[in-house]
Amino acid sequence: MRFFRCLLSVLLIGGFAVLAGCAVNPVTGKQELSLVSVSTPQEIALGEKAFPQAVQEMGGEYPDPQLSAYVNRVGERLGRLSHRPDLPYRFAVVNDSSPNAFALPGGFIAISRGLLSNLENEAQLASVLGHEVGHVTARHSVQGLQRGTLFNVGLAVLSGVAGNTAYGPLAQQAGELTAGLLENSYSRGQERESDQLGIDYMVQAGYNPLGAVQVQEYFYRQLEGGAEPMWLTGLFRTHPFSKDRMLDNQDYIRSAYPQALTQERYSLLRQPFESATARLRQAKGGYEIYDQARRLEQEGDLNKAIATYLQAAAAAPDESLILTGLGLAYLKADDLNSARIHLSRAVQLGGKYYQSRLGLGYVLLQRGQAAQAVRELESSMQLLPTMQGAFFLAQAYEKEGQVQKALELYRAVAQADPRGEMGQAAAERSRALEGGR
Repeated sequence: MRFFRCLLSVLLIGGFAVLAGCAVNPVTGKQELSLVSVSTPQEIALGEKAFPQAVQEMGGEYPDPQLSAYVNRVGERLGRLSHRPDLPYRFAVVNDSSPNAFALPGGFIAISRGLLSNLENEAQLASVLGHEVGHVTARHSVQGLQRGTLFNVGLAVLSGVAGNTAYGPLAQQAGELTAGLLENSYSRGQERESDQLGIDYMVQAGYNPLGAVQVQEYFYRQLEGGAEPMWLTGLFRTHPFSKDRMLDNQDYIRSAYPQALTQERYSLLRQPFESATARLRQAKGGYEIYDQARRLEQEGDLNKAIATYLQAAAAAPDESLILTGLGLAYLKADDLNSARIHLSRAVQLGGKYYQSRLGLGYVLLQRGQAAQAVRELESSMQLLPTMQGAFFLAQAYEKEGQVQKALELYRAVAQADPRGEMGQAAAERSRALEGGR
């Protein structure tokens, strides 16, 4: 009977033969019907492709190596105690104000600055990371991928059949894959399963499960008080939360781990957490002002936004994301000199965010410094391929006399945006260069 229930059929998806049938859930050990079979190497490869883009789209990594190492240590400890200890777990702090955390297939996990700065101890951090590890070990992202058409895109990205220019179909499909994985919303059942797995993992690692209680009570206070837009667009958007879920987890802890709540060997670890997050917490006020500046800019009040960005930069000096926002606002105001000063400083402090490099590259291009513009724009494209970056880089290549490279990028932009202003401008430059050869 098991054989007939799990009878395999062959589907042709994106030119690939894919087996559809049953997959074993690593947590429960049970066989589950799946439209497409995703192997562990495929799962890891999908995460590897999507994670860098996801990090870039959320502000890049927060540029604090000590904090990054600390979060990775906590997360990797949980991963090694999980049902899938052999995955290449990778943890990052993304420089985004929205309280959020997410997990991609294969063990690629992130927590946002906005959420981390509101936690109080290491056990709370372990609770959040353990929950995301639970999503990975139970293959929740993969289950969502299997049910949708996104797997077709994933296969194309993994195979590279769409071409691998600096910007082209492959880059677009990689972006589509990343967006689809980030938008994946978990069911209440999946959230409950990940809650309990996270509690299991943190207790095995020696943390007091009171940390999980504290985090969920904090979430409930946000929900009960009328969650701010950042919560609704962040954690609560993809991780549905309710009072019943909080109470279920408290019952689970009381029944499964009553001793861990009282025994000294299960710790909350407040001091190591405070030490590791010291810079993050010092910058919190500056980022609150930065968020105000972004809202003013979105509302069209550019002069007031610039003044507010300057206040944020004064409150939290040498924060590269704040300086990037300020530099880009000056660029929008056609103040190229001020834009260059602040974007150059942002790149110097933390040059691993694509918008810092993209903005600086554009400024250098407008100032006639094509060689320097090429360097910055190539770095931006390596971090996150974008149509704007490709177009500006093509312009810089053209000014440098690198006609073939310029042509390739112009053609890619024209193909990606055939009816748009940028795509039509790229097509025009492409025809002009082809006619001059």
